[in-house]
Amino acid sequence: MTDMAELQARKKPLNLAIVRVDADEFIAHFTGWLEITAFLTAVRAGDASPPPDGVTPKLKAAQLNSDIVIGVGNDAIFAFCMTAALKGDGASVDKVENALTSTYGKEFPGSNALWYFRATIDAPVSLEDFVGQAGKKMLLQDIPPPPLRARENWNAGLRFFEKARKSNFVHEIMYPLAKWHRERWNETLEKGVSFLAHIEDNLPILREALEDPRNDEAFVANLLLKAAPAIDTELADDMQGYLRSLARRV
Repeated sequence: MTDMAELQARKKPLNLAIVRVDADEFIAHFTGWLEITAFLTAVRAGDASPPPDGVTPKLKAAQLNSDIVIGVGNDAIFAFCMTAALKGDGASVDKVENALTSTYGKEFPGSNALWYFRATIDAPVSLEDFVGQAGKKMLLQDIPPPPLRARENWNAGLRFFEKARKSNFVHEIMYPLAKWHRERWNETLEKGVSFLAHIEDNLPILREALEDPRNDEAFVANLLLKAAPAIDTELADDMQGYLRSLARRV
């Protein structure tokens, strides 16, 4: 089939592979996801017609360099690298990279996204720069010293949150991201309270935010908002409004 039902059927196992950081499943379903998205995009643009047998066409070599395939590949690889980074699972990223390089060569669809997690960017500018560099440290399990840990966790968590919301895999990133935030800030309350600013004021606020049992977007937004004063960070008005709007639940 080459319709939206097939799109969802092919996305589901990739979703699970990303949220579980399952390299084998990601590798197994990556090509199928590229095929269906590339083909449906071509159909919508009038450049292709649904095949009589209902079977999604395989990707041709020339299509691997198309903007659509590169974009879809980058989005999926970036999502997988993010959830792997949250678990500190560098081996799974290595496995995906090796498998896709073996199949497609070094310039495989998504290799651009992987670059951000491999390169050394001394002066990050873009959101991808910041996420990739933070993710690189997580994959290497390069943990900052206690005095810097809460601030670095907050900054990385904010960048991951912003990037997740731009992905086709937002829910698959957001759940492990929420768990990561919960673990990091519980750790701070247990072992790093002395490094926080205005402890007497911020400690009860952080504890209240962490009492929310739901690992979702609203939890992350609220925790980022409430934790900013604890690391002595003053949020700009637009960022405060952004986080407040996302912290509300209907």
